[in-house]
This record gives sequence, structure tokens and C-alpha cells, in this order.
Amino acid sequence: MQRRCDRNRKRSKRRAIYCPIHGCYLQSVSQKYTLFADRAGQLQQRGVSRQNALMLLAAKTAVSLEDEWLEAFWCEQCQETKWYHVQKHASKASRKEGCSYEVSVASVELWQQAIGAIDPKGNPSVGEFTRSNARMVGYQNSKYFLFGG
Repeated sequence: MQRRCDRNRKRSKRRAIYCPIHGCYLQSVSQKYTLFADRAGQLQQRGVSRQNALMLLAAKTAVSLEDEWLEAFWCEQCQETKWYHVQKHASKASRKEGCSYEVSVASVELWQQAIGAIDPKGNPSVGEFTRSNARMVGYQNSKYFLFGG
């Protein structure tokens, strides 16, 4: 008969992602936003040769970056939520050792590479008038528009 503690070991362990400032465990407070590359230079920064990067992008308009994403985390020491760029580094020695994660504060350039993420500055094609009126609450904002002739 299998002991109970042996059965529980099959559960996934929480990811070992730590605050780059304090070294304490970071608690995830958002979904993962996968990153993609749409320029050869972005793939070259990740170790892909220029020729291979150009061939990949010729075949596809964008290439998904495996083991990289944006995610928001809560730090107990900082007492705030921050968005981080997470890079997963799998251990090549054995699967049992697990993997390590490298975290850095997410830059604006990375937000532009994220799949499904909302631009933190808002949609650039929307004018300031529309943006300010969208933030107004109630039916009174219709007084700014002239109806009829």
C-alpha cells in the first residue's frame, strides 16, 4: 500500500520566483502574458543566428518566445504589485532538479511584444477627447456632444 505522503508528492510545487530586490517569495496576482518576436533582432538577442531568425520570420509573421512571459507579482517586503519579465531556465542535468526563474522589471518594449496584453498607456489610435469621455461616469457626458441640426 502506498503511503499518503508519497501520493501528495506528485502535486506540482509552487514556482520558485523570488523578488530581485529582497529575495523573498513573489506571489502571482495575474495571468501569464506570453511574448512574441516580430523582428529578427529580438530573436538574435535570444541566441538565434541572423539567418535563422530571418528565415523564421519569413515563414511566420511572429514567433512565440517559449519560456518567457510577463506576469504581475505581489512582494510582501515591497508591499506592492509589480509587473515582471520572467524567463524560465530548465535544468539540463535532470528533470527532478526542476528549473530556475530569472525576473526583471517589465519594460515598455516587452509590453509591445506581449500577446493579449492591454497597452498600459491605452490604445494609441484613440484620441484624448474620447479617452477622457470614456472615463466619465453617468449620462451627463452626452452634453458635450451636439445632436440635431
